[in-house]
Amino acid sequence: MSDRDAASGPEATARALLPLVGGQANVTSIANCISRLRLGLADRSLVRDQAIRDLPAVMGVVEDDTYQIVLGPKAVTEVAEAFERLVERERADAPAAPADAPGDGDTAEVLAERGAAIRAANKRRNATPFKLFLRRIANIFVPLIPALIACGIIAGVTGLLRNLGWLEGAVPALTAISSGFMSLITVFVGINAAKEFGGTPVLGGAVAAIIPFAGVADVQVFGTALSPGQGGVLGALGAAVLCAVVERRVRRHMPGTLDVLLTPTIAVLVAGLATVFGLMLAAGALSEAIGAGANWLLGQAGAAAGLVLGGLFLPLVMLGLHQALIPIHTTLIDLEGYTTLLPVLSMAGAGQVGAALAVYRRMRHDEGIRSTVRSALPAGLLGVGEPLIYGVTLPLGRPFVTACAGGAVGGAFVGLMGQLWATTGSTAIGPSGWALFPLVQGSAGIGPAVAVYGGGLLVGYVAGFVLTYLFGFPKGGPPAAVPREAEQAPDAVSPG
Repeated sequence: MSDRDAASGPEATARALLPLVGGQANVTSIANCISRLRLGLADRSLVRDQAIRDLPAVMGVVEDDTYQIVLGPKAVTEVAEAFERLVERERADAPAAPADAPGDGDTAEVLAERGAAIRAANKRRNATPFKLFLRRIANIFVPLIPALIACGIIAGVTGLLRNLGWLEGAVPALTAISSGFMSLITVFVGINAAKEFGGTPVLGGAVAAIIPFAGVADVQVFGTALSPGQGGVLGALGAAVLCAVVERRVRRHMPGTLDVLLTPTIAVLVAGLATVFGLMLAAGALSEAIGAGANWLLGQAGAAAGLVLGGLFLPLVMLGLHQALIPIHTTLIDLEGYTTLLPVLSMAGAGQVGAALAVYRRMRHDEGIRSTVRSALPAGLLGVGEPLIYGVTLPLGRPFVTACAGGAVGGAFVGLMGQLWATTGSTAIGPSGWALFPLVQGSAGIGPAVAVYGGGLLVGYVAGFVLTYLFGFPKGGPPAAVPREAEQAPDAVSPG
């Protein structure tokens, strides 16, 4: 390992970060997602923001309910583990401070009040009703993504084997493996929704389990028999939230001796009756409307819809608004077996890749930015776009806009092919870029769907490259180098 690698390794990065975020005493939680280290901090005023941005391993910073440091895939996992070990070690070694010890003229009470005020201000800034709603939606559905990916890939392989006539004896077993989770996804949605809204998770799962139960076919509502699965994930979401609300209200007035018996019974009964005689019908109608709307959007207005969706997706991600699409994706997968929106939205990442290649070509004298492109490009090809966004296109300004334009062109291509030839969808949500290929399915089968999606990626790459090469820099040419202080990510809400 070279001296440079050692200096920027995960242990070194963790050691550099800890004092810059206020030390171990200021860290209240440590977590990471695909590319971000998410830190809960007691006092944001102790954070040396610019010094963090200047670290070689840091691609950007995002402030939300947690302090998020963009490090890129793989690196973030290693740094998070090293950071957690370092915090635990320093806490174990730290001497206990007297409760009433003053510091720099401030008492412990004054410091605590100041920290509480800062936390409250940050919470108010980020806790708009709409952001809170989207955060809750993400908390319900994001934990399901690994299972959706796994079952989606297995379903794709099973479909390919069935079409080719290979391993016919194994196809039924693979079908059971890939379909089992989707047949009961409403239960998992119910469990997560009840937990998120303050109820008992298993009670949320119990009322959500009504929806796929075969026996609902014997229930007549307004003279019409219900269908197993009617209402899907939207019905399960409504049922579990209602169950949580009923449970909380009943528990307030229930004597302690009867609580364990009557509270769950009343909650499940009330929410269950509402599910059978109302929510399944209403959610079923809404799910069908979403499916019809998506099919119309990409079937009748495909090119225009793809242009808008592909061009606006990256700004939506940066604002956190993309989380509102998660239930729509899940509903479409439940209804059709795949979501037609995800391949179109994935074209935004293709535009980023093309733009990054153009930056690499135009800024051939800036080894710093070229090194960032080389390190971030593999992740971008696999659909993880944050390293390219925060490390390359966003700091430069114009290339971010032209990258979005490249995504719009790629989206328009996929939408147009949906109008003229075959729609393309994904059997799971989560991956994009090349990682989406195993999940691709469509109205004309796997072959045409893969061809359309691959063609869209190619169009997005080329459009992002050409538009950035021609219009991504001022007339005087690209800057000689990108200053580190320019690499600042805007406030955003993203599950990254």
